[in-house]
Amino acid sequence: MAYTIAIIGAGWYGCHLATSFDALGMDVKVFEMNTRPLHEASGNNQFRLHLGFHYARHYNTRMQSRDGYMRFIERYPSLSGHVVNNIYAVPKHDSLIDFLTYRLIMTSSGLDFSEKININLDIKNIEGYLITEERVLHTETARSYFKQRLADKLILNERISSIEEKSDCCYVNGERFDYVIDATWGHFTKPPMDVIYEPTILLYYESLDKKNIFPALTFVDGPLCSIYPTEEPTLYTLSSVPYTPVGRYATASEARVVKNKLNETVVLSKVKQMEEQIAHYVPDFRDRFRFVGPQFAIKTKPTSSHDDRSCHVFKQGRIFSVMSGKIDTVFFASERILSTLESIPDSQFVKTPSLLMKEINDMANG
Repeated sequence: MAYTIAIIGAGWYGCHLATSFDALGMDVKVFEMNTRPLHEASGNNQFRLHLGFHYARHYNTRMQSRDGYMRFIERYPSLSGHVVNNIYAVPKHDSLIDFLTYRLIMTSSGLDFSEKININLDIKNIEGYLITEERVLHTETARSYFKQRLADKLILNERISSIEEKSDCCYVNGERFDYVIDATWGHFTKPPMDVIYEPTILLYYESLDKKNIFPALTFVDGPLCSIYPTEEPTLYTLSSVPYTPVGRYATASEARVVKNKLNETVVLSKVKQMEEQIAHYVPDFRDRFRFVGPQFAIKTKPTSSHDDRSCHVFKQGRIFSVMSGKIDTVFFASERILSTLESIPDSQFVKTPSLLMKEINDMANG
């Protein structure tokens, strides 16, 4: 059955859901309050297409990332690129897990890796490392792709002021739809799970060595840091589990107020903290990189100690809400929503008595 669906938020999930359901013949509209798609957290992150190596403490996140990674490359072959020497390193004393355990978890998860590095890099205070094939997202290319693919189904500069839910439909800003999907990560309707909202500062650095490509370097697992390339060949991000967040808040509005007040003093404090942390493992970091600017965003995270970033889909009446921490789990969201839409309530069926015993007796009696 073809439905009319309103999607709030033109991030990776909103755009993927819209293109998927549009291809199935549904009438879709995506409402985005900003001037372009992928403007909020989807375009303000570390640009990493995950395979699962980031999540030693959560099986479902690891498996969804592993499976979604390959599907993402098949579905969107031009929207990510190869990363040269993608390293996951386990520190000697600062990690929540030892290297052999980390290696065993990744091996048992069916994740491919090597342990031979092809670059002369001085990394200190680590117990071991793995080399992976994770990729970097091409965000600007993705913006162009979704704008072209969705065309007039993508409504920019449109803030949702009202949703009126009826028994058989929903009205979004006065327009009728069969269903609504909130893909704003709890910024419009709060999901039925415990979450916190984190204003964040990610730092951009330019590599000073134009001839040699610096690797992607991620330290796991726990309150550690990472250097990851962007779609610009010499531009990298520096992220830190303890220092990238600016605070934790119970509502999105509180987090947005804090994000909008971030200033140079706060940024320079974060630069000092993150550079000191990364220099513990890469002593010549300041000689290799130059700070060029910050990136501000808000992350929505479940409140748990086991690092759950798997995909969750909730349905309340005719409104779906989606929660996930990873871009490569978009396929789980679309499939779960579609399976719910395709299901018919049990109340529409009359329970029919079993005929199995009668059929057995009929066969026995010839």
